[in-house]
Amino acid sequence: MPKTTKTGTAKKSELPSTLQRSGRKAQQTFAETYDSAMAQYDDERRSYQTAFAALKHTHEKVGDHWEPKDEYGPSDARAASANPRDSTAPTAGGVDANASKAHLYELATRLQVTGRSTMTKAELVDALQKANDRASAQARS
Repeated sequence: MPKTTKTGTAKKSELPSTLQRSGRKAQQTFAETYDSAMAQYDDERRSYQTAFAALKHTHEKVGDHWEPKDEYGPSDARAASANPRDSTAPTAGGVDANASKAHLYELATRLQVTGRSTMTKAELVDALQKANDRASAQARS
């Protein structure tokens, strides 16, 4: 089912819940990419993967929604690979693993991640991913 209307705006009711709680640009990026991928691949799963991959270049997941990133670019090693679908690199689930440790620490503070002051950058990414998952699950219930 198309994620955009005939006028090209995102259909909020057709978007994943985390995007319904996000800004218009995140919604539009996902919806337009999804529709384009469906036209090209005619495969819903692949279209969702493509749309989220595009979204992760411009936005990062913070809690239960997506926020614009400071800089355009891949969010993790999988997104940075030449063929992300075939990559065995782990995904960071929307966390911008390529961001600075200071940025990740700031997000961990906002999400009240305990033990953040002694965490390495990789540990902050993992903790943020878990905090995001918890926030999304809580928002759905």
